[in-house]
Amino acid sequence: MLISLSEIMSVKGKVLHITVPIEMEYFKLDGAEYSFAKKNPIDLKISCEGERMISLECSTEISLMLPCSRCLEEVETKFDIHVSKNLDFHETEKDRIEELDETNYVIGYDLDTELLLYNEILIQFPLKVLCSEDCKGICFVCGTNLNKENCQCDKAVGDPRMSAFQDVFKNFKEV
Repeated sequence: MLISLSEIMSVKGKVLHITVPIEMEYFKLDGAEYSFAKKNPIDLKISCEGERMISLECSTEISLMLPCSRCLEEVETKFDIHVSKNLDFHETEKDRIEELDETNYVIGYDLDTELLLYNEILIQFPLKVLCSEDCKGICFVCGTNLNKENCQCDKAVGDPRMSAFQDVFKNFKEV
């Protein structure tokens, strides 16, 4: 959703409170789509701090369904989003680039709330998700979820990437 900031900038001290619904259906990252388990609306507070100066505060709580890194079962992962940012519209695009200011969610005088939310989820996105600390994962032979049932596969089968090392050990094995 785009919110025009030009009206707010016209009056110093003007404060705008908005509750913005989250319109995106999925969070897309590297070709994968993650569904929302919970998506509360974004509470947004925009205030004019002076001539062409805006203070932006937003917060929301969402949950995404992410796959466990070991067994691939979906796990509800919570994200607490809190953003507090001062925007100076006196700065040019070149000034922002030099200061490494990554406010790509402000386009001209419009605030893109979906892009703001996407960036904040991306920053907080976990590297590894586990359904439990003692997750056993899946069998590398048959793909059975070892948390739910045991399989009868031969676990002695080595990692095929290690076959060259296994050949070396076999050739130099002491009799």
